[in-house]
Amino acid sequence: MSSMTEFPVLFIGDEHKKEKVKQILSPLVLTKSQQQEVSSVFLDEMRLGLASSPERKSSLLMENTFIPELPDGTENGEYLALDLGGTNFRVMYVKMKDGSITEEIVDYYHVPEERRLGPGAELFDYLAECLGNFIKKRKLGGRNLQLGFTFSFPMTQKSLDVGILLSWTKSFNCPGVVGEDAVKMLSDAIQKHGGLDITVTAVLNDTTGTLVQGAYMDKRCALGMILGTGSNGCYIEKVENIEKWHGKHQEAEMIVDIEWGAFGDNGVLDFIKTSWDRAVDSKSLLVKSFTFGKYFAGKYLGDLYREILLTLSKEGLFCSGNIGKLDTQGAITTTDVSNIERDNMQGDSETTRKVIEGVGLTCDEEDLYIAQYVAGLISYRGVLLVSLLTSILLVRMERPHCTVAIDGSLFQYHPRFRPLMERLIAEFAPGRPFNLLLVHDGSGKGSALAASIAERLQKRLGKGKANPLGGGSSQGVPHPSPQI
Repeated sequence: MSSMTEFPVLFIGDEHKKEKVKQILSPLVLTKSQQQEVSSVFLDEMRLGLASSPERKSSLLMENTFIPELPDGTENGEYLALDLGGTNFRVMYVKMKDGSITEEIVDYYHVPEERRLGPGAELFDYLAECLGNFIKKRKLGGRNLQLGFTFSFPMTQKSLDVGILLSWTKSFNCPGVVGEDAVKMLSDAIQKHGGLDITVTAVLNDTTGTLVQGAYMDKRCALGMILGTGSNGCYIEKVENIEKWHGKHQEAEMIVDIEWGAFGDNGVLDFIKTSWDRAVDSKSLLVKSFTFGKYFAGKYLGDLYREILLTLSKEGLFCSGNIGKLDTQGAITTTDVSNIERDNMQGDSETTRKVIEGVGLTCDEEDLYIAQYVAGLISYRGVLLVSLLTSILLVRMERPHCTVAIDGSLFQYHPRFRPLMERLIAEFAPGRPFNLLLVHDGSGKGSALAASIAERLQKRLGKGKANPLGGGSSQGVPHPSPQI
């Protein structure tokens, strides 16, 4: 039985074999100096990402989301959310009264392959068509509805309602959209559809939506995170530190989307990259991208685990040197790794045995202990990396207490993530009180809440513009200090 908050221990009696296994796996163990270097590099990449004229390009986008406020309890009205980020998307209706959600309706739609790969205009026409079906089915016509658009792809924002697509990811590759404003394309499609009185007032990604939703649940929330298939973080930054946002601005703070999945894409993290990380990267769809995410995110953890066991088998240290299906990509999943960790936590090995036998191998008790040790090592490393970045942000924001809103299956279901994050973050950021909050549906409710924030800004600042916080006005727009 192993504690999920302690460093993994290898329980096998053969001391020679134990030392050999630990020696081979030692690159997975980050030394104190390596941890300090990761922290130092992250801070420098943040600085470069926020700089007006950086001396080199950062691997962190550090995008201004143009959201200067969070839910404050005054939200009233009806809002829509459109959440696009995978092969299925959602349309959501949210009704709010005095800052509380009193009604919500959700419908799910599939994005067929011909829409994911065909001309971009046709994708947005399809989204508008589905919006029309939702409005008709739910009898929501006859009034203007403001919509928050969760567009979970790399984008650069010029304002709260302008998001320029930088590149498609996942299973999307529609020509004619990269370099274009996704909000304008959706708005044009809505207008072309006819009969729809919908105004797209905010565009954001799922990470920002998670922070906004977290703040709705807990006013102390200032950091949002995705720990699932992929990983990202966003936090509240002082506007004076966002040097690349030129001009004079009276907003005190703004949510910044870090896009930390790509941390290290420029090579700055190569000093912790192992041969197994390189193997996972070389076989991925997007080589030399999402470097940080590939160390632990759900899309990659299973293959990382498989690559390590393959090495141990080839060295004759695992399952008598047999490899079974260990050389087959996808043969072991992140869910398997999570279940093996749970086995270990409970002092059991039944699930571990099933996973190993599932790839065509016969294992003895020592093999099971090695399998659990490897799962513990890579999980520990992943939690350690996330905790280092989180602690840096907590120290940077200097809040009396910070709630960290987290969405994603890795955080929700992997038994090591939450307890070990709580221990390591407290260790790395002493004197910075925090709590971790599991948030469901930041990309849905968070998007609708962002639309309500956009409406509040519009009413206060006026000018008849959907979003008064423009991207680079030399004058800025005066308004009271945001309650963030």
